[in-house]
Amino acid sequence: MHNHSGGISLADFVSLFLLTTIAFYLAAALRPSTRPRWPRHRIIFWITGCLVAALSVQVAIANHDDFASHAIAHVGLGMLAPLLLMLSAPVTLALRSLSPIPARRLARMLRSRPVRFVTHPVTAAILYIGGLWLLYAGGLYPRIHENGFLFAVVHVHVFASGYLFSAAIAGVDPNPHRARFLTRAIVLCAVMAGHSILSKHVFGNPPAGVPDAAAEVGSMVMYYGGDVVSVALVVLLCAEWYRQAGHARNHARLVRRPSPI
Repeated sequence: MHNHSGGISLADFVSLFLLTTIAFYLAAALRPSTRPRWPRHRIIFWITGCLVAALSVQVAIANHDDFASHAIAHVGLGMLAPLLLMLSAPVTLALRSLSPIPARRLARMLRSRPVRFVTHPVTAAILYIGGLWLLYAGGLYPRIHENGFLFAVVHVHVFASGYLFSAAIAGVDPNPHRARFLTRAIVLCAVMAGHSILSKHVFGNPPAGVPDAAAEVGSMVMYYGGDVVSVALVVLLCAEWYRQAGHARNHARLVRRPSPI
């Protein structure tokens, strides 16, 4: 993870990659041909999300022996950064920016069965919360600090599953297979409960090699930090339901309105 021979380290590679994605996003969002103009708040979400992800990786690598720092990186990389990046609507921007043939290919991929399976709230929840239980309660946590490749794989999974879960619950990008509101609400409540129980489990049963004091601090970071992001998802999901209910009421009024003679 650390390279003392003058080469590029994992943290440097991740930072360079995220800076590149910021450059590509800005190039697509600010191109003169983009009409209507891409919302500025989505650009801010993308840049902030990339910076949070980069900082989380830096914290995880620089303080890999400190469980409290690891918990901060866990919340940033697996929860906050995915939420911010999801709110930046990268798929929508790609569909608007690509030429017709690549855009149609991307649209076909979004409608495919594998994407439908992976983006279903239940699948995304299992990948997300199941991976965290395996990491902290399944004995995987000590091993990621002994194997740099496993460390990278686990953190990529934490980030990717966090993004999939956020998008499955309250995604702003087009989703041909979006689940019903009730399904997403139930899954969100289940994951919130699972994450809270996991945090309490870590508090009372620290992973191997983690001191009790560090486990207590780290579990509280996971518990309260997770609650903040979860509340944000609840607000986004309820706001979507409110908008849909408003559209349904307006449509019902139009249907009941008598036709002029």
